[in-house]
Amino acid sequence: MLAFVAARVGEVRDVRRLTGGASRQTWRCESARGPIVVQRQQPTAERDMAVEASAVAAARAVPAPPVVATGTDAAGWSTMITDAVDGETIARRILRDERFAGARAGLATDLGRAAARVHAIDPAAVPLVEAIDPLAAYRHRLDEIGHPHPAFELAFRWLDDHRPPPTGRTAVVHGDLRLGNVIVAEHGLAAVIDWELVHLGDPLEDLGWMCVPAWRFGGPLPVAGVGRRDQLLDAYADESGWRPDPEALRWWEIAGMLRWGVICVMQAERHRSGEVCSHELAAIGRRVCENEHDLFLALEGRW
Repeated sequence: MLAFVAARVGEVRDVRRLTGGASRQTWRCESARGPIVVQRQQPTAERDMAVEASAVAAARAVPAPPVVATGTDAAGWSTMITDAVDGETIARRILRDERFAGARAGLATDLGRAAARVHAIDPAAVPLVEAIDPLAAYRHRLDEIGHPHPAFELAFRWLDDHRPPPTGRTAVVHGDLRLGNVIVAEHGLAAVIDWELVHLGDPLEDLGWMCVPAWRFGGPLPVAGVGRRDQLLDAYADESGWRPDPEALRWWEIAGMLRWGVICVMQAERHRSGEVCSHELAAIGRRVCENEHDLFLALEGRW
């Protein structure tokens, strides 16, 4: 890794691996150009990091970290180097530390504006990014694993029966826009990171995902634990000129709960099958029941 990085930014020092993330390695280093972040993913990953890098490079106004270089290192790991952005990513600190009190007050608004800027990216600027139907994709993944989950089957049926009319909007969708995948400074949102699930789709997918209970991290309010849905939609409308329908947002929020539940099953299966030996993946599997509980409450209108 170090040889790959040094060939692109010169000598590096103070190399430190960062915590977080179950699918890749993240490192922070000092270089002649300043602090940088290096992300690496295994050769078995479904797609090359060049796809993600193209979206990050097109998202400077979102804002997103400036891309320095991408490529494949000598070990076959796909790698992306970006400039580091100062701030905090750990949700519990953002939600509880006094120094982020000002940021929390405006975070729902910041996220709404950032989402609108993600969706304003011209798809022609990111030709590697493909269209994905998330529900169809996770339906297929759950069927492949073959474990029975009646609560998820009920949610799939409800979503099929209550799908809102199409918005007619196809946008660049971040795919994992939530607390934990943003950098927050004391003044507010500093950057949107972790674009590995970027695709083309319905922009409401990102907004609903922000409101999934798991991404509130114990906070009392639906948007990142700190904001109301109307604040999110108002900010999105101010930035984009279009205010999504609240009922459509609710549909995508429930779709997000289901999606996270299926992802928990998938991550646990990677450990259980022996593909990867990981206590972290096993622990994620224990969260399947949380999502089933959240779905029952949501389908009853009690969340």
